[in-house]
Amino acid sequence: MMGKPGPDRSSQGVASNVAPGPLSGLRILELGHFVAAPFCTRLLADIGAEVIKIEPLSGDPVRNWGEQLDGQSLWWSVHARNKKSVALNLKSSAAIEIVLDIARACDVLAENFRPGHLARLGLADEVLRAANPNLVIAHISGFGQTGPYRDRAAFGVIGEAMGGLRYLTNHEQESSATPPVRTGISIGDSLAGLYAAFGILAELWQREHSPGRRPVGRVDVALTEAVLSLMEGMLPEYGALGKIRRPSGSRIPTAAPSSAYRSADGKWIVIAANSDALFLTFMRLIGKPELANDPRYATNPARVENVDSLDRIIEAWTSTLVSEALVAMLSEVGIPCTRIYDASDCSSDVQFAARGMVREIVDPLLGSVLHPGIVPYHPESPGDVRWPGPALGQHTDEVLGELLKLSPAEISELRGQGAIS
Repeated sequence: MMGKPGPDRSSQGVASNVAPGPLSGLRILELGHFVAAPFCTRLLADIGAEVIKIEPLSGDPVRNWGEQLDGQSLWWSVHARNKKSVALNLKSSAAIEIVLDIARACDVLAENFRPGHLARLGLADEVLRAANPNLVIAHISGFGQTGPYRDRAAFGVIGEAMGGLRYLTNHEQESSATPPVRTGISIGDSLAGLYAAFGILAELWQREHSPGRRPVGRVDVALTEAVLSLMEGMLPEYGALGKIRRPSGSRIPTAAPSSAYRSADGKWIVIAANSDALFLTFMRLIGKPELANDPRYATNPARVENVDSLDRIIEAWTSTLVSEALVAMLSEVGIPCTRIYDASDCSSDVQFAARGMVREIVDPLLGSVLHPGIVPYHPESPGDVRWPGPALGQHTDEVLGELLKLSPAEISELRGQGAIS
C-alpha cells in the first residue's frame, strides 16, 4: 500500500527572502511531546532544518498550555514554529509504518518518551536503524536510557531539583516554611533540549567526516544530567572541601559586587562590578574611591567575605537615583548593569529590536504575535521564522503525498482506518 520515500529534500516550507539557515537540507523526525525534544528540534528548525513533528490525533499537550487567545495557545506559536505537523495514531500498525517510512528519508530522529516506550510501539532503535542505517537517534528522558532510575517518570522540574539547581535558586536565608523558588520556566527541559541539539550535531559531524569509522551513534540526554553539568564548582568544592554550595539569593557566591539593588523609583538594577578595575571605577563613580584600597574590599575574595556591608553602601547610593539615570551613569563608565526586565521591557528594548530578537509574526491561528528571534545568529545564513506553530495535522497530506509518494486514495484509506487525521 505504501510507497517508498524518495531522496527529494526540496520541501522546506514557506518561501522566505532571508538566506536559509546553515542546517538547510537536514531533515529531522520529531517524536516529541511537552518540552524537551520539541525545544531541541525548534532550535534546529530555526536555523534551517526541516522538522516533521509527529503528533497524536489529540495533539501535543502544549497546544493547551499557557495563555490562550481564541482557544489557541500563544506558546504553541513559538514552540512549534518552522515544523510540519503530521497527526498519527501510533496505536495503528499503519501509522507505525508511516513513521518508519518517514524515518527512511530523515537524517535525525529526536524523541523524549520514557525509555522503552518507542520499542513497545514497534519503533525500537534496531527497527529504526534497520529502516535507515544512517539515522542519528536522539533520546531525551528524565534519567537517561540506563541506570537504576531509568524507568522513573520525570519532568523538567525533577531535573532541576535533582541536578542541584532548585536548591540554589532559593532565597539566601533558607527557610523550611516555604519551598525553594523555581526559575519560572521549564528550564530543565530546555537545557536537555540544548544538549540534545549539541549531541545531534556532534553525531552528524562524525557521520559526515568519519564515515565507516564507527556505526552512526545515538544521543542519550537525561534531564537530571543536563542540569548537573551546569553547576560550576559545586561538585569539586564538595569533593575536595566537603563544602555544600548554599543559596545566595540575588548574589553569586564567587564574586562581589554582583547583585540587584533598589533604585529611587522602586526598580531593581543589576550591577556587576566584581573585577578590581571595575570596582575602582565604580567606587569613583559613587564618590567613595577610598574603598578600593580598603582591606575589606580591595580584592574580590575580601569583597565576597564582606558582601553584606558592601551591598549596604551600594544600595545607599542607588536608592537616591531613578533607574534610568543609574543605568545611564553606570554604562557611561563601563560598569555592566541593567534594569531587571519584564516582558514589556524585553518587547520594547532597542538592542533586541536591532538584532531581530523580538519579532512580530502573523500567525493564521492567532493574528499578530510577538516571537523571540533565532539563536544562535548566523549573519550570512540567519534562517527565519518560516511559519508559526501549525494547526494539528496541517502537513499530514503534504508529507504523505510529497515525501512518501502516497496517492490521494491511499491517504484517504489511511484516514478512514483512523491511522491519520
